[in-house]
Amino acid sequence: MPDFSYEAEVARVAKRHARVELLARRRAMSAPARAAAARRVQAELVALVRRLRPRRVTAYVPVGSEPGGPDLPAVVRAALPADAELLLPVLLPDLDLDWAAYTGPEGLLAAGRGIREPDGPRFGVTAVAGADLVLVPALAVDRHGRRLGRGGGSYDRALARVPVATLTVVPLHDGELVEALPVEPHDRPVRAVVTPADGVRTLDGGPGTARGVAPHTSAGRTRGE
Repeated sequence: MPDFSYEAEVARVAKRHARVELLARRRAMSAPARAAAARRVQAELVALVRRLRPRRVTAYVPVGSEPGGPDLPAVVRAALPADAELLLPVLLPDLDLDWAAYTGPEGLLAAGRGIREPDGPRFGVTAVAGADLVLVPALAVDRHGRRLGRGGGSYDRALARVPVATLTVVPLHDGELVEALPVEPHDRPVRAVVTPADGVRTLDGGPGTARGVAPHTSAGRTRGE
């Protein structure tokens, strides 16, 4: 049931303002800066995947100025063990997320809201619950793991199905890991972020350090190396 309280309305208004500011900042990035940031994020995620060797990963195809670049699924898939699977979301009419296997860029179809989706058989909305690593889009994340999405609630529903011990990681641009974000009761936290400058960082609100990831360090190197 929707929350119509004063506090909830304040949070919703604050989120709208934050989205406008963050999206404008992303759009202002130059193409070379965006490409360099994507390469760093991809390298950090490749190092993480090779360290964890997950059997199932869920990811997405970044669009526009989203961190990681449009070839992120191909890069992640290449780093996985040969018998592992990479699932991408399929947006349902009610804005929930179904999942289908990524088979390569030729298997992606244009869908609504500018996103690209796999065209293969669907695994169902609960498929995300079986993932060992879940990559999640966001405009920003705070140090307690609270994320700011685009407002549709799709990933909050998906994250509600993910076991608390599963590693959930948000790719961000530098400056998008912030001290605090407005929060509503339905918001679901994530456990880690990856940024170009600092690599993979676990967050204060998560249930301990993720396997294979040291707290507040890069996946592939310690700070200062």
